[in-house]
Amino acid sequence: MHMADALVSPVVGGTMWAVSAVLIARCSSRIKNSGNDRLVPLMGVLGAFIFAAQMINFTIPLTGSSGHLGGGLLLAVLLGPSAAFLTIASVLVVQALFFADGGLLALGCNIFNLGFFPAFVAYPLLYKPLAGSSPTRGRLTAAAVIAAVVGLQLGAFGVVFETTLSGVSSLSFSSFLLLMQPIHLAIGVVEGLVTAAVLLFVHRARPELLDGAVSPQLSRSLKPVMVTFLLAALLTGALLSWFASEQPDGLEWSIAKVSGSKELRGPEAGLHSGFAAVQEKIALLPDYAFRKQNEGQMVQAGTQLGTSLSGIVGGTATLLLALCAGFLASRKKSALKGSDAFR
Repeated sequence: MHMADALVSPVVGGTMWAVSAVLIARCSSRIKNSGNDRLVPLMGVLGAFIFAAQMINFTIPLTGSSGHLGGGLLLAVLLGPSAAFLTIASVLVVQALFFADGGLLALGCNIFNLGFFPAFVAYPLLYKPLAGSSPTRGRLTAAAVIAAVVGLQLGAFGVVFETTLSGVSSLSFSSFLLLMQPIHLAIGVVEGLVTAAVLLFVHRARPELLDGAVSPQLSRSLKPVMVTFLLAALLTGALLSWFASEQPDGLEWSIAKVSGSKELRGPEAGLHSGFAAVQEKIALLPDYAFRKQNEGQMVQAGTQLGTSLSGIVGGTATLLLALCAGFLASRKKSALKGSDAFR
């Protein structure tokens, strides 16, 4: 559900950049005020895991479409909404910059759609009440599936609304909506089941992590859990990503059904062309594959080696970016404490 720049106007794209920037600042402030340094390493590890998990598109039977894990709800359950939003933003920034997955102009839209709805709507309003304070396996599974479905439905609607509001494509609001919502309903069910499976593992290993935020008073080390997620990220990104479905994802499938074309071309001048030129230069592994020159035109050489390298590089970059975001917030808190000592 990564929007391309061809779907958004500069006004809508710029507005959503501003909205997402405000949310990032607000989330950073909340993490700073919590004074919870133990949250930071888990943000990095889970960010790498979500990056790798998003590389695996699973086929939606009988549709000719595919989907992938969004990860926002899983992050919210394990990290809390604020840290989850910063972590999913880190994932999307790395994807857009180094892999040309999602447009740079549309980056604010993608961060909002994939981060805000699961972290600040589905998690507090659906998952927490349904799971309860002492979730059983059944309640946890039901809560994860319902919250994941609703979060993805809201995100899909956000894509349609932002596209229609932009007015730069010929996609009809009603036709686009009638395709986007059902296909993302199916994707949401799968995401909910995968999220539930991961949460059930955590529930067995470290049930105290399901409180929505890592407590500073945890009596046991988080290293075993972090090592498990780190190994899962490495295995998923470097090996399991080979078996990702080649079917178009839900957004691409919906666009093709409405427009009759797999890709939409945005305006060839102004900010659209500028962002496209920047992304072409800095994307090291566009579409998670090697690139090469062929008669002056850049084409993709989608080898397994390129895919594995993408998983390793992307996971590492996401881990580092999420760590930086968390450490910057905690460092500000430490600095504030230090200055208070001289008052």
